[in-house]
This record gives sequence, C-alpha cells and structure tokens, in this order.
Amino acid sequence: MTLSTHRRLALGTTLIAALAGGLAPATAAHAAPAAPVPVTSPVTSPAPDMDGVTAALKAAMDKGAPGAMARFSGPDGVRIRTVGVRDRASGAGMDTRARFRIGSVSKTFSSVVLLQLVDEGRLELDAPVNRYLPGLLPDERITVRHLLTHRSGLAEYTDPMFDKTVPGFEAVRNRVFTYRELVGLSLALPRTGEPGAAYSYSNANFVVVGMLIEHATGTPVATQYERRIIKPLKLRHTSYVHPKTSIKGTHVRGYLHPDEEGAPLVDSTEQTVSWAQSAGAIVSDPADLNTFTSALMRGRLLPPKMLDAMTTVTPTDTAQTRFYGLGLRRYDLSCGTQIYGHTGTVQGYYTYAFATRDGSRALSAMANTSNRGAVNTALGGTLEAAFCGKKTAPAASSGKAARAFTAQPAEADLAERR
Repeated sequence: MTLSTHRRLALGTTLIAALAGGLAPATAAHAAPAAPVPVTSPVTSPAPDMDGVTAALKAAMDKGAPGAMARFSGPDGVRIRTVGVRDRASGAGMDTRARFRIGSVSKTFSSVVLLQLVDEGRLELDAPVNRYLPGLLPDERITVRHLLTHRSGLAEYTDPMFDKTVPGFEAVRNRVFTYRELVGLSLALPRTGEPGAAYSYSNANFVVVGMLIEHATGTPVATQYERRIIKPLKLRHTSYVHPKTSIKGTHVRGYLHPDEEGAPLVDSTEQTVSWAQSAGAIVSDPADLNTFTSALMRGRLLPPKMLDAMTTVTPTDTAQTRFYGLGLRRYDLSCGTQIYGHTGTVQGYYTYAFATRDGSRALSAMANTSNRGAVNTALGGTLEAAFCGKKTAPAASSGKAARAFTAQPAEADLAERR
C-alpha cells in the first residue's frame, strides 16, 4: 500500500469514525448537530509520572526523531524533560527554552481571537460566512461555527499539495500565498459533505477564520495575536512571523522524513508556512504554550459564555476518547482525566499542548520531525504519563476491557504528509 493510499484511508477513517460516533449527516444548514458531550466530574490529580514522560520521549527518538522534549507545569511547580538534539549539524542538545513551529496548535490561538470578536459583537457564530466575506464560499449555509468545528465541508487542500512529501514541501517552502489562493485550492476539490453534517478536519476552515479576523478588525492576524494573547499573557517567545522564513533566537531545527524509507532527513526549519498561515504558522516554546493553555482554561482570555462554547465538544472517533469543540480538542485519558488543547503537525515538528479544564496542570511536548506517524504516536504517550501518573496494577474487572486513550496519528492534522 502506498503512503498516499494510507493518507486517503486515514482521512476516510476519520470521517467514518465521526459518523460512527453518533454524528449523523444533516441535509440542511440548520440540521441539529450531535448532542454535546458533557464534562465529567473532576478526578483526583495524581503526581505526574516524569519517568513515563521520559520513556515516551525516548520512544519518539527510537522511532526516528532527532530529539524530543516536554514541559509539565502544575501545583508543585515545573518539570522538564529533554532527549536527543535540537540541531543535528551542531549537536546542540534539545532545550525547552528553544522556539519551534507549533503547527495546528495555532488554530486554538485563532479561535480565541475570533471568539473574542464574537463576544464584542463584531461577528456571530451562527451567521453565514458570506455575510462578512460576500461571495467567498459557494454555499450560503456555511457558518462561522462550522469553520471552528471543522463541519463546513470545505476540502483539505493540503492533501494534493503534499501528496509527495518532500517535493510538495520544497514547492511551497518559500512561496507566499494569499488567503484567497488557499481557499481557491480548497474549492477546486470536491466538498467533504453538507454544512454541519460531520466533522472533517481541514486547514481551509482556519484560513477563512484568519480572513474573518482581518475583515472584522481591519488589521493583520499577527496584530491581533499580539494584542489579544501574546502581550496580555507576556508570551516572550511566541510570534507569528509569516511570511518570513527564519525563527529568531534559540530554536529547534525541524527535520522532515521523506516518503522513501532510508532516505536522508530534510532540514525543513526555514519556510514561510504560507500554506497554513492562520491555520498553523505560529512559533512558540514549551513555557509559553503551558501559559497559554492554562490561561485559556482559567478564563483569562475568554468570558465564561465563550469558553463554555469553545469547550462544548462532539466525538471524532468511535472509541469516544477524542472530541472537538471550537478550535479545541478534548482527550479523555484512561484515568478519567479530561484535557483540552490541540495537536500540531508542520514539516519537521510534532506538537502536543494540553491542560486540564481548571488550568491547574499543563503539558507541552514536541519532537523535531514529521511524516513519521510512529514518532507522533510515541510522543502522545507523554499525555497519559503526565496527567494520569504512574500506572498501578489493574483491579479485577467484570470482564469488560477498560477504555484507554491511545495517542494515534489518525486525525487529519496528525497525518503523514505535513
């Protein structure tokens, strides 16, 4: 089976999983969505298993990452773990003070800005996108909410763009797209479904979110990130540098795995990330990501009504351990803990940035490679270790297998070709 076939199957599996999870297709824009999944009662907060975190990082290295790192913050302080190198040429060790590209974790930043604008009355969640951007989309039923929940039906334009991983990347490494060009690439492909029908992850949704932010404010998204998130939270190592290609200061170099097994890694650090923009072009570091996710969950960025809307989720997998709200993921871990945040994949980097609902505990983890799903799966093991603590011997059960969260690169933003 070819990798492109794997890619198509992964996306198809995601859609099937969403449908199987109770997200029945709708035939009209105002069809009722799946019932929101409630937040369960809080569970006791165990001490993080930092040995387990280290083991997950080492497993990511064993699967092909030059290096990996994680930073956990909680009531008892900050704990960090690093393995491997952040720069293969110099041999510099991985460093949690180093910046890196966070990929789709950027979507949560974009969602926060847009929801602030909704709170200010500049946009409405259930208004058609074309009310604000006339003629942009061919379907008047697509709403702002559909974009944030990946239920617009807009196709994922990066599928054909990165059908061949390294050639696709090199073709766009230094290219600068307009938002409308990216939307045009999506609209040239078949839609994935009717508006509101089913979850289908697509970067096109958050490209349009960026357009809405700029339309409502009259300023670039970079200005809004800075004004509304970066400065208030004093995120000193977070920035939106598009279309510049370099990362300032101490940073982690990213390495892309070619499709051909055994082929040398490609240094993908310098790039515009213009193919993603408001869907994935932010640069940050572990401390800033912990601060961001914790502050978001504690209500420092959104009023209660908006935060409740953002954290109202529906399933995206048949096991019902994964959910999506408004630009925000929820993972239900094996110990009963629910964590909120986002995953990120951009050429050369895998990222996880999550916090508990009360914001008291947060973890950010990164491995400096991509197009290597086994690395991403291994890196996801940091979540269970950090938030569930050390595993104890399982108690006798009635014969039913306990449901456990497993980090898998099965959802579209974790796909192999980015």
